[in-house]
Amino acid sequence: MFEEATLYSPVIKNDRGAVSVVFSKDHPGYHDRDYQEHRAKIADAALRYVPGRPVPDIEYTEQEHATWRLISAELAEKHRRHACREFLAGSERLALPTDRLPQLSEASATVQRATGFRFSPAAGLVGVRDFYGSLADHTFQATQYIRHSSMPRFSPEPDMIHEVVGHGSHLCNRRLAAIYELLGRTVRRLASREAVLAVSSVFWFALEYGLVREDGRLKACGASLLSSCAELEQFQDAEIRPLDVAQMASLGYLVETYQPVLFCADSFAHLEDFLGTFLTEVTDDSPLLAA
Repeated sequence: MFEEATLYSPVIKNDRGAVSVVFSKDHPGYHDRDYQEHRAKIADAALRYVPGRPVPDIEYTEQEHATWRLISAELAEKHRRHACREFLAGSERLALPTDRLPQLSEASATVQRATGFRFSPAAGLVGVRDFYGSLADHTFQATQYIRHSSMPRFSPEPDMIHEVVGHGSHLCNRRLAAIYELLGRTVRRLASREAVLAVSSVFWFALEYGLVREDGRLKACGASLLSSCAELEQFQDAEIRPLDVAQMASLGYLVETYQPVLFCADSFAHLEDFLGTFLTEVTDDSPLLAA
């Protein structure tokens, strides 16, 4: 996931080549040395990864598999009630195991067969231009760790549940995957950091936390929303606004708690057209970004 989301747990490599992950005091793994060391090993494997080679497998703990089983079951039930049809279609095609954490490599193989996209391991948060630009090459840079077992239903960090359940389901749907590719090509042609950050913010409110209406009901489409058991039960309490580029590009967003403001499309086709038009027309000095 991209750097502007948060610097919650940055990955550090010292002069001797040792890798560590720095946890803030309010992180649930702050006092868990085993979790910290495990996260560091996973980050080290990602830092050693050479593009084009097989994605390294991770030896997950039984506790991590148990967290996956718990969240998989809860999310499956909540998706049936709250997820939009396009997300459900992608999720069905992805067909993740429910009894164990999947390896990123096996999820990547399924995604690649579906739409040509693939997962590439990331040690932690990735530079915003690098992250989005790689989508133009059908590559999604994803973390391989899972959230701490003491806080399974919500994570401000982009872990395997977020990456694979949320974005993997998107990337197994051709209509959503086409938006991701267009997003990557858009960022590649933009020169200014300000324009890229504005595009990033629109993406956040549209495909991380976006809503659509189906049969008169609010449905979740965003990957972050659909990978959070807790927030899926709360999102209808947020202030719901219609899609608006200027507002979405300028409104600040939160990662450490639930989003107080969400944006809703009239339908998935409306969301698709809205993003397609925005990503095609936006420029470095676009009036579309004027508040």
